Amino acid sequence: MVREQYTTTPPGTTLERPENQYVYKIGIYGWRKRCLYLFVLLLLIILLVNLALTIWILKVMWFSSTGMGHLRVTKDGLRLEGESEFLYPLYAKEIHSRVDSSLLLQSTHNVTVNARNSDGEVTGRLNVGPKMVEVHGQQFQINSIGGKPLFTVDENEVVVGTDKLRVTGPEGALFEHSVETPLIKAEAFKQLRLESPTRCLSIDAPRGVHIKAQAGNIEALSQMDIKLHRSDGMVSATFLLMSLSSPSVKMEICVCLCSPHSCLS
Repeated sequence: MVREQYTTTPPGTTLERPENQYVYKIGIYGWRKRCLYLFVLLLLIILLVNLALTIWILKVMWFSSTGMGHLRVTKDGLRLEGESEFLYPLYAKEIHSRVDSSLLLQSTHNVTVNARNSDGEVTGRLNVGPKMVEVHGQQFQINSIGGKPLFTVDENEVVVGTDKLRVTGPEGALFEHSVETPLIKAEAFKQLRLESPTRCLSIDAPRGVHIKAQAGNIEALSQMDIKLHRSDGMVSATFLLMSLSSPSVKMEICVCLCSPHSCLS
């Protein structure tokens, strides 16, 4: 607490004022001032370095008002020029290439494309690996340019929508179950062979079975019996018999059976 004293003197009397014994200096002096200037200088240097690094990053990464580098932001989405490498999954609604170039997806291991529903569950998957291509989904379908289904696969059946299915393998086609088709024929100048190595071979049709060879023979080989059944109408066939002892002797026989439930053995 500061206490002030006042002294009253008569007029004409001079009174000497006491000198101040203590002098207070306001400000920062000495080593504190030098440290402050050094700290301000250090902050200025850091600010200039940050500004230079920012300008260098903007120049190297090609930042602009429309995007970064080869990546451009348009009203339709993002446009990426050239080749790009993604280290993590890419989520997009639509991916397409330019009009004058093709779209290439490449990976050192595999390429996986997933389709998810609103709950995040995978409803369809396409996995292209180094040894196999896998498709997971309820149905797999290949359409033509006009939208016509060419090949459809689901859990119940496989449907080929083309006018002709051609098998070019030397061993032909192997079916573990029945095959439904209106016509089976071989290529020109090649033989057609239907074979069941360990079981029976059955050919059924609701409106008849027609077997015809335009420029060759029809051979039926069986370990046991060869049977022809009919439910209505007649069984008509023409056979060419050849003797094993005399191969040059041939005889043509025409057989027509019209009795109910006839059987030719």
